[in-house]
Amino acid sequence: MIKAGEFEIRAVDTGRFRLDGGAMFGVVPKNLWQKTDPADDRNRIEMHMRALYAEGGGRRILVDSGAGTKLDDKMVEIYEIECDPLRKVLEDHGIDPDSITDAVATHLHFDHGGGYTYYDKAGELALSLPNATHHVQRRQWEAAAGPNEKDRASFYPENFLPIEKEGKLNLLDGECEIIPGVRVVPTDGHTPGHQVVLFGEGAGTVMYCGDLIPLSSHVNLPWIMAYDHYPLSTLEEKRNLLGEAADGDWILFFEHDPSIAACRVSRNDKGRFEIAETVETG
Repeated sequence: MIKAGEFEIRAVDTGRFRLDGGAMFGVVPKNLWQKTDPADDRNRIEMHMRALYAEGGGRRILVDSGAGTKLDDKMVEIYEIECDPLRKVLEDHGIDPDSITDAVATHLHFDHGGGYTYYDKAGELALSLPNATHHVQRRQWEAAAGPNEKDRASFYPENFLPIEKEGKLNLLDGECEIIPGVRVVPTDGHTPGHQVVLFGEGAGTVMYCGDLIPLSSHVNLPWIMAYDHYPLSTLEEKRNLLGEAADGDWILFFEHDPSIAACRVSRNDKGRFEIAETVETG
């Protein structure tokens, strides 16, 4: 377990899946990325869906939700998705899903926002976290609600429209403190309105990286996903936030890395960022 300000933080593993390695590393040659992230016979690398649970100040917070269980058989086969319902996942971790006060979405791609809803016994869509306020950047909500051809396969209305219908949506406009001690910072390179989430202040700040730095290998600045809308923006966002992390002794919390949940970073003698030490998340 990690302590950040008044919050106790731990990882909640919501499932795993596989994505094409070439897409995950963009222009980086396979003979480099396969050393850190080996591919299967279909060129897919192993990925986890690791949510963050934080408790403190009278709030119980969950960041991201995994893919959920609403995807069809074709999607499950393509991405080799293994995912339990979010409510079950939380209960297995000793967390009452009805006690969650705040759900923060880095963004609403299916592997991050799919768990926010599920089909109940009557076959109706229901909220997995019925008492939580769901915090989403307005630009991301608009991108998800009206996707272009490139994004249509990543956004599923059934994952997020019920949040608005149930009056549990809080749209954000830019960087802000959503709860005392919890701050969101938009990083738009991946998708408009993507946000990283920071817990605490100063040394020991925890940054939930979302898809800005999805795997520990993406600490390498030029290792950027082909999925990103604006890779040069991602480059600068990574440069700035990794600089703050290295200088401020922050902890990076990775959503998708299969083996490293969290770490601290430093600059090597060539000025490049690298993992300084791994951090246990409990």
